[in-house]
Amino acid sequence: MAVYFQKREVVVPGQLLAEGRYRASYGTFDDGGKIYSTLVGLAELRGNTVKVVALEGVYIPKEGDLVIGIITAVAGNNWKVSIGGPYGASLHANNALRRPYSDDISEYMDLGDVIAAEVIAFDRQTGPFLSMKGRGLRVLERGMLLDVSPAKIPRIIGRRGSMINMITDHLKIQTVVGQNGRIWIKATDIASLRLAIKAFKTIEAQAHTSNLTERINRMLSEELAEIRESTPLEPDEIDMENEVVEEETDELEPEPDVDESMEIEIIEEASVDDDEEIDDIDEMEEVNE
Repeated sequence: MAVYFQKREVVVPGQLLAEGRYRASYGTFDDGGKIYSTLVGLAELRGNTVKVVALEGVYIPKEGDLVIGIITAVAGNNWKVSIGGPYGASLHANNALRRPYSDDISEYMDLGDVIAAEVIAFDRQTGPFLSMKGRGLRVLERGMLLDVSPAKIPRIIGRRGSMINMITDHLKIQTVVGQNGRIWIKATDIASLRLAIKAFKTIEAQAHTSNLTERINRMLSEELAEIRESTPLEPDEIDMENEVVEEETDELEPEPDVDESMEIEIIEEASVDDDEEIDDIDEMEEVNE
């Protein structure tokens, strides 16, 4: 038994990866006990399984994939859906709606609507079939769509969702990540949206590098700190601060009563000091002249 690559090494089609009691997985094939790569990508060994994660490539549907689609046509009881790549998808009303439903299914979803759906069947002759009967499968309202390479989606999701969960927790945003290379992002402010796009594009560009989750985490922390420092307080926040000051002032002990004659003496003394201060300023001006 032998392995001929380093962890996450970039390999090319036809390259010998391993031989012996290893099992070929995605992006590889077995020829007489020798495993070769079929893709340009990152080679990985998990247990005795060898696979290659593609660096580039179009989306090829697989059953069970979560995809983000855009409705392009309504035909009878079917919606035609664009999911990217070379295949157009079809969504039947029975796989999206509860019976009974209207004969005009455009009442529920129409041209241009963005949906999260699951690939339930795929035939290269007829194209993939979709379903929206599952947890989280729905029309995606508002938000925006970001396109990335489908090959980089596993890195954007991370192991057990570590990367995408870290980003959403930092930025307090909602996301749906499709295996077809589309990411739906819904943010409460422009700064968070821009930072989310920057994070996803950085992952796409650096997907082949190590310690990427740690670096993205640090980038988000630093940039969020800068945003907080440079963002002025909103009027409501200023009012709240004023209210706090007023409350604190109210809690102070009342000043003792001062005799009116004492007040007059204090004012007169202050007036004298002010005059002396004015004379001093006049003298300084004369010296400067």
